[in-house]
Amino acid sequence: MTSGNLLTDHPELYEARFPDAERLAARWAEDCLRRHGAGPRVLDMGCGTGRDAADLHAAGRTVTGVDLSETMLAHARTHHPGPRYARADLHAFDLGRDAFDAVVCLDSSLLYCHTNDQLDGFLASCRHALAPGGLLVAEMRNGAYFLGRTDLLDRPAVDEFTWRGTAYRSRTTLAVDRTDQLLRRTRVWTTDDEAPPVEQHSAWRLLFPHELRHFLTGHGFEPLELHDGPGPRTEPPWQEDRLPGRTTDGDRLHLVARLPHTH
Repeated sequence: MTSGNLLTDHPELYEARFPDAERLAARWAEDCLRRHGAGPRVLDMGCGTGRDAADLHAAGRTVTGVDLSETMLAHARTHHPGPRYARADLHAFDLGRDAFDAVVCLDSSLLYCHTNDQLDGFLASCRHALAPGGLLVAEMRNGAYFLGRTDLLDRPAVDEFTWRGTAYRSRTTLAVDRTDQLLRRTRVWTTDDEAPPVEQHSAWRLLFPHELRHFLTGHGFEPLELHDGPGPRTEPPWQEDRLPGRTTDGDRLHLVARLPHTH
């Protein structure tokens, strides 16, 4: 068995596994930006293959997509042109003198900040990158969902899809690491072409809503929305009132926060 990240090491395979034909995440992010009056300059942190960055660009935004993976960035430049793409670390980044009206962080990218220092580094970098009044828009797994729930932990999830004539099968196990406050994932890939199995390990920080508010306000952000839906895992429209009656115990957490106009 070999180790690696089969999907992120092969961006075309990633997009085949997660086709996202409706572009729900980018549409949700654009909806948030419009409702809160964000300017056109958007920084997409953890942009991956560049699909969401390209969709925001098509919506009229001036987009910079940032990722740590050169493989993903090369794919994005070739297959999803329009945005500018740059390599930087989520935990601490400085894109020079550029000022952005919004930082977008989709698909739990923010949760790759595993420690308090890494989360502080991310939020400090966002504060430095944003123009006064700028927005932070993010969606992620919700740590509160795992308080007393085990439905995602009780049994492995098995999936299969075919790409270019090869069947890919995955067996995914999730486990809560209470000491490090992480959700750890082990995924084993097998194929029908007799290639050796690939074992992939990844983890996300389990952030709780009050904890996230504490970090945000500590870095000068004002939380505008923090709730479990609706968001990019649900069908649009998303125009109904977000805050009254919204809870924070669903499996996804959706965040919009603003810097003050003077900072």
